[in-house]
Amino acid sequence: MKLDRNFIGTTVLGLALFPTQSSLAFITSPSTTDIASSTNPRSTMSSCSWTPSTSTTSSSSKLDMIRNRGLERREEGATPLPGGMTLYIKPAADGTSIGDCPFGHFVRMVLTEKGLDYDLIPSSPENKPQWLIDDYGGKMPALRHRKECYVDSEVIAQYLDFFFKEPELSVGGSGETERASEAVEGFFPALAKFIKHGGENGDEEDLMKQAVLEERLVALEEHLGKERTGPYLVGSGEHFTLLDCSMAPKMYVMEVCLREIKGNAIDLGKYPNVRKYMDDLFARPSFQSTVEYGPETVVWGWTSH
Repeated sequence: MKLDRNFIGTTVLGLALFPTQSSLAFITSPSTTDIASSTNPRSTMSSCSWTPSTSTTSSSSKLDMIRNRGLERREEGATPLPGGMTLYIKPAADGTSIGDCPFGHFVRMVLTEKGLDYDLIPSSPENKPQWLIDDYGGKMPALRHRKECYVDSEVIAQYLDFFFKEPELSVGGSGETERASEAVEGFFPALAKFIKHGGENGDEEDLMKQAVLEERLVALEEHLGKERTGPYLVGSGEHFTLLDCSMAPKMYVMEVCLREIKGNAIDLGKYPNVRKYMDDLFARPSFQSTVEYGPETVVWGWTSH
């Protein structure tokens, strides 16, 4: 079955332009993935087919780029409703179990936080729906919500948080969110390059990549060490946000891969604020209920290709 691209990717475009409206409808437009990938060189860092990038463009700018394209018009009665959601994600080694993709895990945490029901389908290249291959290059995670489909984890998360408010995960002022985003900027690309280093652990290039990752850990440590009353990233740390949802699976990747692949090259005990942040994220019910894949699946995912 082939989805009608006239309906695909339009809702997020509208929410970005009219953030205070609850009912939206849209004219025919390209999908969010087409727009994001054509304007943001880091768009590959939001799907399971990502590759490390050296770009310094902020990942939080993806929606900003989309919202200024003037492709929308308002109409009453177009608000999406719960139900009819299917999430396609990376599988594990057996091709059918849940895989280790941190971007798919991010989306699952958002869905779980909001209590939204969805079908979960791990999809290998051999069993992906043909429409997903034809229209989206097979990219995952892919959230199909009735007639619409989104294949960028950041856009999926924004879509869910705008239309399904409880609990709201986009909180804090723009300055607070920007400062939190800056604290984690570059973390995952640095982690990926360090883990994926093709040479020997401890060689010159490996040590250089380790140093870059530790620079990012220092920035996060300093941010978390500022005066705050809660454990999370934005503002005072009282509210769990989309940014925390995004970071939790990445922190899990770091914990597992440092231990299982990199021989504990980085002592996380040097970063007590980061360590506590990780523990608080891992204790979150939305994380615990969506981490069915174990360390062995993470290792397979990061060493098999």
